[in-house]
Order: sequence, then structure tokens, then C-alpha cells
Amino acid sequence: MRAKHRERVAALLLAWLALLACGDSAAQVLREPASATPAAPVQAAGVREMNLAQLGVDYAITLRGTSATVGIPFSVRADELVTSASLRLDYSYSPALIPELSHLIVSVNDVVVATLPVASSEAGKPQSTVLPIDRRLITDFNRINVELVGHYTRECEDPAHTSLWAKVDASSTLRLTVEPFKLHADLATLPQPFFDPRDVRRLALPFVFGKGVTFPTLEAAGIVSSWFGALASYRGALFPVASGALPAGANAVVFALPDTAIAGLALPPIHGPALAVVDHPDDTGHKLLLVMGRDAAELRTASAALTLNSRALTGASAAITGFAEPAARRPYDAPRWIASDRSVQLGELAAAEDFTVAGYAPDVVKVNLQLPPDLFTWRTRGIPLDLSYRYTPRMQADQSTLNLSLGDTFIGALPLRAANPSEDRWWNPIARRLLPDGSVGEHKTILLPPLALGSRSQLRMHYYFQPSAGPCKPLLDNVRGGIDANSTIDISKLPHYLAMPELAAFANGGFPFTRLADLADTAVLLPDQPAPAEVETYLALMGQLGNATGYPALRVAVAGASKVSQWADKDLLVIGNLQSQPLFAQWADRMPIRRGEGVRAFRLGSWLEDTLMFISGTRQREDLPSGTLMTVATDGSDAVLSGFESPLKRGRSVVAVVADGSSQPALLNALMSPQLVKEIQGSTAIVRDAQVHSLLSGETYYVGHLPPIDWLQWNLSRNPLLLAGMIVALAFIGAGAAFLSLRLRARRRLR
Repeated sequence: MRAKHRERVAALLLAWLALLACGDSAAQVLREPASATPAAPVQAAGVREMNLAQLGVDYAITLRGTSATVGIPFSVRADELVTSASLRLDYSYSPALIPELSHLIVSVNDVVVATLPVASSEAGKPQSTVLPIDRRLITDFNRINVELVGHYTRECEDPAHTSLWAKVDASSTLRLTVEPFKLHADLATLPQPFFDPRDVRRLALPFVFGKGVTFPTLEAAGIVSSWFGALASYRGALFPVASGALPAGANAVVFALPDTAIAGLALPPIHGPALAVVDHPDDTGHKLLLVMGRDAAELRTASAALTLNSRALTGASAAITGFAEPAARRPYDAPRWIASDRSVQLGELAAAEDFTVAGYAPDVVKVNLQLPPDLFTWRTRGIPLDLSYRYTPRMQADQSTLNLSLGDTFIGALPLRAANPSEDRWWNPIARRLLPDGSVGEHKTILLPPLALGSRSQLRMHYYFQPSAGPCKPLLDNVRGGIDANSTIDISKLPHYLAMPELAAFANGGFPFTRLADLADTAVLLPDQPAPAEVETYLALMGQLGNATGYPALRVAVAGASKVSQWADKDLLVIGNLQSQPLFAQWADRMPIRRGEGVRAFRLGSWLEDTLMFISGTRQREDLPSGTLMTVATDGSDAVLSGFESPLKRGRSVVAVVADGSSQPALLNALMSPQLVKEIQGSTAIVRDAQVHSLLSGETYYVGHLPPIDWLQWNLSRNPLLLAGMIVALAFIGAGAAFLSLRLRARRRLR
């Protein structure tokens, strides 16, 4: 027994010496809890480079005053470990700064990583420096602070002097070297690792099907892609398609029926609708999300359960039992849209902590306003905003204001008043009453101009506090401001009525398909034998519609072109190219595009047609071009969006997406890029590479309803013949009435 004991002691001693020889890495392992499984790198390191615009700062940063700071947020995916990091800072500073007293401080998560001098010889010039960042400072959510400590004189100075400035250019770049981690297969981590909200890049998530995918399976896939599109939000989402094989080196979603065969993947037994997360068989560092069912109906049930109840899932797999499909959505009730039947509080549109600011250089309070695209704002004075706000009262009357704008459109400035207009007279009867926290509260009703409001607008409220400092007078940073979350915006009195076709409504808000958030009134028509590129286009568009509504496409219908007659009572999204989609040839007389030998011809209205439309009351927009004929060569680089009234039923709409494998990337990029999507307007948009050309042609029709009086006024204003006819008719009626009245009076006199 003693010999065995000595052997154990010797073995433990040897193990301890080996661990000491391994250095810090072994010591780190010893410090791990015994129950924890450390995540291990699974593939070669990757490099992430992000400029400030990609990090959410899309403007040049200007620091002013003796002490000014700006924060730049960045985050790291949950399945990645940062092994090295650096910041390339592009900056400049004022020539008036005294080098011995001034400098720039760069910190990460409140730890200083560099202090940059302000040499006189480099003042006023663009400069660039690379600052290494210790990886131990980086966590999941991080913040880089750049602080200016500036002085322009050794004597008394004005803290708000205009010579105290430094600028950080938006081209500054954060570089991260990362190694992926192997994560546990668990549904509780959804949507990670398939989508990580900390990743600011565009989502690219492969969808895997068996060979010979069916349209009911594509309906289930559309539900899932719309969910991921809503999660991706501003980033955009793409869904590359693979049939019968798994993509290498990527997470993926697999749609499986009992007869589905995926090379290299052994599917578990399928006994009903189910979800599972498993390791990629060729790369255990990536995961596969399995959406399974015995038939198409169960596959759709599993997809709906995933999109609606993902937070309730746990474990490596879950069987879907007792799932009840939610009630049908009502028109215009998309979660991301401002409600059309009541006033909406700003607190419903942004987090409460975003409404409070502090300091003389405060952040802008931003509230995203996503409106139904078909709001009828003709002759309205504006959309009422009942704004309640508070602020630290000024010591004396000055130029301090609360500035309001919609995007880049200035709306107005509300003065921030002094607490006591009579200064030292404490008995002043008009002194403002302070709230218990020492601030002043005010309420204003502001009319937001309808022309400045689009489908996606941003209300920006910026407090400007005029600095009260001067030479030899310190600047006390004790000013605060806040917007009341109970402030409301009300669009409930505006009717829904829109002149169509209008591709801007589709590109920005998914209209008319998103009128119902679950797409119950939408049918997607693909070629009877869709190519992978056409399926990818469909999935990406579902992601865009999900992003517009914030709700999965639970009731979208997908079919082949040969079944078009079944969907006469729906709005149609038609996808394909001129060769594969027969509906483009059948509806050629409705579309401003037709097949040609070697060219694509876009037929627009002639001057005679435009004149007749004006006389008849169908006015054309003057900000979009039109002509008799426009031809574009079919070199594979053109994609076309076209809108027109459905040939199957009046009042229903068709959006045709004409693209092939080579032009599809440019089209999807245009729909997901803020700079390009605003160029998509009118009835036809031609996308080539990074350029968008919008045209207007075809017949105008209207969707929605107007109250009778508004309908009469609107039609009279746009139809000169109708207005002239009514005037002539009223004149004849008046003359006839006068003639009869005079005849009766004459008869009475003769009697």
C-alpha cells in the first residue's frame, strides 16, 4: 500500500512539474472550474476591419472645449476570441493648442491605451497613427473613448473658445484578429451562432435543401428567412442556397423531410415537427440548425415555432407539440410600424435611457419613425407630435434651444428659458416653477411636415446649451436635458391611400405586401423549376419584408407561374428572368419591359400619352424621367424592378423582380444599402452594379380608401376636365333654376 501511495505522490509531482513547464496557458487551465468546458479554437484566425461608419459613427467627430470626449462602441461575437487588436486613428487638431498643456487621450473600456501629443509642427494637418490594444481589455461589449484636453493660453482662457478643437475622421479603422470558439449545441442560444447581434456585418446564412425542393418547403424557408431578416435589421441578410450538400466553413439552416438526403449528414429520426442544433459534420466549429417535419405542413409548423417561440426552446433538440398558430394580423399592425389607430408614445419606439442627455456637448436623442407607406397627407397641416421635455433652467436668458429635425430636415428650435427672467428678484411672480429635481418641464405640440416623413424616418432632438463660461470663468458641466417617454405622435386621423405603382414604397417598407404583417395577402410566383439564384432572391426578399414589419411571413404563399390563376385575390411578387419566367411574356403589355434580341427594351409613355393622361386627370411625376424607348444591352449586369396593377384583379399589385445569377447581387445590394435604396422610385428601377436608374411609365391606379369629401376634393384637384365639367353643369343648373323661377313669377303676374 505504501508503494502504491509513493507512486501516486510521484505521479502527482511529475504532473505538477509538467504544468509549471507549460507556463501561463497551463496555469489558466488550472484556474478553470472543474465543471466548465473551455471553448477551444476550431479554425485559423480571421481578421475583422471596421471603420467608424460601420461601427455606427458615419460622420466626422469634432471635439471642442478644454475637455471633450466621444465614445465609439464596438462588440465581439459570442463565438469569437480576440487575439490582437489595434486602432488606426485618423485625426487632426487646432494649431492654437499649446503642446505642453494639450493632448489626446485614447482609452478602451475606461483604461488608457495611448496619450497622443499635439506637436506644433503637425497642427492643422491630417495625421494617422496605429494604436495597439491589449486584448485583455476587450469584452463582449466595448467602448473606445477619444478625449481632447486642450488649452490655447497659459493665462485665463475661455473653455468654449473656437480655437479649442480636434477632429477624428470617420475613416479611422478598428482591426481585430479573432479565433472562433466551439460552442455547445443548444437551442437556448438561438439565434446565435446563426445570427449574432454584436456582428455589424451583413448576415450571410446558407439554407440547405434536399434535391428537388418543393414550393411548400420554400414557404417554410421563407418564414425562417423573414425572421432572420428582422433580426439582421439594418445589416441586411443574404441566404445562399445549397441542394443536397452542406456548405463548408459556415453555419447553416437545413430543412429536412424523412426522404431528404444531405451528403455527409445523418438526420435524426423524424416523428413530427422538430428543431435541433447539431455540429457541422466536416467542421465542428460550426453548427447546423435542423428544421424538420414528416411533411410540408409539419415543416411549416416547425418554422413558425422557431420564429415565434425561439426563447422558450432549450436543449440540443426539441419536438414541437401543441403549437397553436397565432391569429391573423390586422392591416397596418406590423410591430415596427407606428400604430394607425391610436396615438403612440415615444417610449414605445426607443429605450427609456436614450431620452436623457447631459453636458454641453450632449448626444442627439434619436427616435426611429417607421410609418405605413400609404399614408395620405395631402393638404394636412402636419402630423401632431405632443412633446413633453425638461431641462436644467438657464441662469439667464440666452440662445439655448432644443433643436428638432427629421433626418437632415430641420423642423424647429424650442427655446430653453431662464428660471427667473428678472434675475435677482426672488419675488418675481413670473418665475418658472421647478420640478422636484431642479429641472424645468415644458410641453409643446409640433406639427411634423408630411413631406419630410418617409416610410423610414428618424426624429432627432438635440439640446444646445449655450456655454456660460468666459475668460477666467470655469465652465460647470451641470446641465441636463430629457424627453418625456410619454410624448406622443398620432397618425390615426390620416387615411390610407396611395398612387401606384410606387417602388419606393416597396423598397423602403415592403408595401403593398406588408400591409398585413404575416403576408396573408401575398403570393410569390417563381418559375415552375426555379434556379438556385431565383430561390436566393426569394429568400432575401422575404428577409427584407421581415425587416420592414418585424414579424415573420407566417402566411405567405409560394407557387409556380403555372398556378397564377389561383392567386388572383392577392398581391403578387413575381421573380425570375426573361427566359425562365413565362409571366413576363404573358404580361408584356402591362410591363414597361419586353424581350428583345440582344437588348432589353423599356417602353415609356409618349408625349401624346402624357398629354392625354393630364387631360384625363392622371398626372405624372416630373422628378422622374420618361421617354418613348430606352434599350439596355443584355450583358448580364442589369436587374429590373417593375410595378404595375395586377392583370388578374383591379386594385391588386404586382412587383416583378427581373434578375439572373449575375445581376442578382447588385439588386439585393441596392435594396439593402441606404444610399442606393432611396434611388428606387417610380414604376421601374434599373440596377446596374452600384447605380440605380428609376423611371415612370404605365397606368396609375390607387390602393386604399378616402372619406367621401376628401375623395371628391382630391379628384377635382387632379382632373381639370372634371372640374370644368362640374362648373359648366352647375352653371346650367343655376341658369335652369333661375329660368324656371322667372317663368313662374311671370305667370303669377299675368294672372
